[in-house]
Amino acid sequence: MNANLILILIAIFVVYKIVIFVYRLNAPKIKGAKGESRVARRLEKLKSEEYNVFNDVLIRTDSRSSQIDHIVISIYGIFVIETKNYSGWIHGHENSEYWTQTIYRNKTKFRNPIRQNRGHIYALNEVFSDFKQVVYHPIIVFSGKAKLKNVYSEIPVIYGRQLLRTIKKKRGTLNLSIDEVNSITDKLNEVRIHGKREKKEHIRQVRNHIYERKQNEKSSNCPRCGGNLVVRQGQFGNFYGCSNYPKCRYTKKI
Repeated sequence: MNANLILILIAIFVVYKIVIFVYRLNAPKIKGAKGESRVARRLEKLKSEEYNVFNDVLIRTDSRSSQIDHIVISIYGIFVIETKNYSGWIHGHENSEYWTQTIYRNKTKFRNPIRQNRGHIYALNEVFSDFKQVVYHPIIVFSGKAKLKNVYSEIPVIYGRQLLRTIKKKRGTLNLSIDEVNSITDKLNEVRIHGKREKKEHIRQVRNHIYERKQNEKSSNCPRCGGNLVVRQGQFGNFYGCSNYPKCRYTKKI
């Protein structure tokens, strides 16, 4: 084997390692994008004269920016959809801070998607403050190979194949006029952010928010409002609760 061939093989091996490293670094983004793409294709099947569909929406309010996977505006209200592309068993409660993904014996925590979606609705409520009567329909969609094993929620937490059926269930109750739907659609197009710089700033804000939350948890402060965590007694034993209760209802197991 000559020296040139050895150098070529080394170069191929290095490139291969770089590709693997980059893929692993961006794997969550890639998986998330795939999940959102699957849901977007399903939403395309909704009648365009009845539903206005927006995918991957970034908006900015007075307090912060918010990235929303899917928004569907209709005369039946506004559907706010959070997509998760996971595998394994999913466990969670709508009031928990974190949910759990279990693959064999490995357990991984991730942010409660219902709480994430609640923040998105709060941001939309600021943007559409002129429309006081709007009804928001939150939906959490797991588009991967996940199995929803122990999920307790009054808000729909569903598989991708159930999405259109879940949306169409709300057809019985009218919420907005066609003119209001058009006005809300125009408002969303007006405030929606498309620039790469703004998206990078949003990612930076999210990372800072996660860091601050973890620091608060370590320092026995409420990660949601910054209040003190105090020991409280409940039906099933003691737990940590926020000192700002009932304004803040954060809880944590002891």
